[in-house]
Amino acid sequence: MARIPAVRPSDAGLKTKLILRVGPKMMEKLTGRRPENGMEPIALYAHAPALLGGILKLEQATAKANRVESRLKILAQLKASTVIGCEYCIDLGSQIGRRSGLTDEELLALPRYRESGLFTELEMLVLDFTVGMTRTPLEVSDGLFSELRKQFDNPQLVELTSVIALEGMRSRFNWALGVGAAGFSEGMVCAVPEPTSATANGQAALTSS
Repeated sequence: MARIPAVRPSDAGLKTKLILRVGPKMMEKLTGRRPENGMEPIALYAHAPALLGGILKLEQATAKANRVESRLKILAQLKASTVIGCEYCIDLGSQIGRRSGLTDEELLALPRYRESGLFTELEMLVLDFTVGMTRTPLEVSDGLFSELRKQFDNPQLVELTSVIALEGMRSRFNWALGVGAAGFSEGMVCAVPEPTSATANGQAALTSS
């Protein structure tokens, strides 16, 4: 349960009420599932309608960006959420990844992606970049970025960096407010938090069911 109450549609303004009522259908289209608490982060943002509107515009723009291969962005977002340890984002991201073609083995191999033999050199490079951007302290070396520049042009670098940064914001927002897994991956294999992140601070780790 989150640390503050979610806004109910009956207590929201007209525009926010519409978002809260339509949102579950959109999440179901994205994930194939409609868990009861699937909209909890949005219902928390509803306490600040102007921020809710802004974050949804950013989400829509991010969803429309298409210069970087979808699989790379999905891997990056899921890796960022596991580094931070956000249960909600790991739960949601695992289901999105699964529906996009990620295997159970790949989901479970994210903590040891370089030793797993399951990812391409480009995918491992993107995951290296994600880890560098997401860990505290942040560390993206000139050498790492030089390798990225060999693979991506400037617009692609901006898109990829923005996607990872946005996942960092989502995960930290949810983690700080105590948003847990909603059940998008219930009964299925789910990625796991990095052992040095949220689990070290007492937040329950997700496991495969």
